[in-house]
Amino acid sequence: MTVQIAPEVVDHVHETARRARVAARRLALLARAEKDAALLALADAIDAATAEVIAANAEDLRTGRDRGLAANLLDRLTLDADRVHAVAEALRQVASLPDPVGEIVRGSTTANGLQIRQVRVPMGVIGMIYEARPNVTVDAAGLALKSGNAVILRGGSAASATNARLVEIMRAALEAQGLPADALNLLTDGGHDAARALMTARGLVDLVIPRGGAGLIQTVVTESTVPVIETGVGNCHVYVDASADTAMAVDIVLNSKTQRTSVCNAAESLLVHRDAADRVLPAIMERFGTAGVTVHGDAAMEGYAASAGAAHVPVTDEDDDTEYLSLDISARVVDSIEDAIAHIQEHSSGHTEAIVTADRAAARLFTTQVDAAAVMVNASTRFTDGGELGFGAEIGISTQKLHARGPMALAELTTTKWVVEGDGQVR
Repeated sequence: MTVQIAPEVVDHVHETARRARVAARRLALLARAEKDAALLALADAIDAATAEVIAANAEDLRTGRDRGLAANLLDRLTLDADRVHAVAEALRQVASLPDPVGEIVRGSTTANGLQIRQVRVPMGVIGMIYEARPNVTVDAAGLALKSGNAVILRGGSAASATNARLVEIMRAALEAQGLPADALNLLTDGGHDAARALMTARGLVDLVIPRGGAGLIQTVVTESTVPVIETGVGNCHVYVDASADTAMAVDIVLNSKTQRTSVCNAAESLLVHRDAADRVLPAIMERFGTAGVTVHGDAAMEGYAASAGAAHVPVTDEDDDTEYLSLDISARVVDSIEDAIAHIQEHSSGHTEAIVTADRAAARLFTTQVDAAAVMVNASTRFTDGGELGFGAEIGISTQKLHARGPMALAELTTTKWVVEGDGQVR
């Protein structure tokens, strides 16, 4: 069924995209020093306007509470002084990274003397459709600028006041640097029609990236006529192998689940080898009880939870596929690493999977057979993050297999062109 979009909304989005394409051509010519100076100016402008950003954010939080927004979404939405500064620091980190534009991916000289090279170039105009994460507004702007792209943002209504203020600040900073403000655009009107107009603006927009819940992502993937990089939900597992060090296992499980529950790289499922259960589960359940985690566990888990005072409810098939984004975790005892891998293959969203083991053969088996964007060995799932992996800010975590997979940073926002130089050769 074709969805009808209000013509005035289509006209507005298309005109925004045309202006963005003009700006993108200017950005593609910038030297790294010019882009880095602009990024630092954006960071300074955000820091200087911290009070204004927090005031706008408070407006969104009041609206969110009045609408009954879930606690985990309110956490994602909230900006305090430290978080605003962290957002600005992310721009400074991006400025410090190498510029991918102009990088030679590969090259050669043919037998007839043609010099061939494949070079990274900007995508052009990138559309970003996302939910209640105002830090994404700044991350997307910074990464787009550094990679020479213009960006059109369509944020969720929950963060409308915060996003609008952040974009106003950054557009003014761009102009102060002599750069086109239309390099950064925010669609504030038109509701869902604006998002649909953006993701069907083929020929004006080069790439659309959705970031948010499963419903938003699937809508963009299925309805977009513009190429899409799919970012996925995070049903992330931690598997504790038979040989796992007890203290390490406890620390990794707790960090993966509780360090921040409202993010896509938080663990949502725990699998424990039966031979390690008596050794590691009492300590894990004790820590779960202290942290307030509810264990959606199988019959084997119930006894461990009860002994340690952790909340327990029987696990269901639906639990195995749930991204809770809360202090809940599905948990099962498995008979072998092969059973753990089979369970993950059936229920994983392809985001991040982790194994805790002292057995190198088990680690190799896990990393070889588990199909996910990131596989952790003896490390928390929370490390699947552009900043943690040294990429600076990220625009999302791709769970697809084409072009980009895992944290998407600067290189993933470029494409390539072939440059062939000769001196008169003909075929």
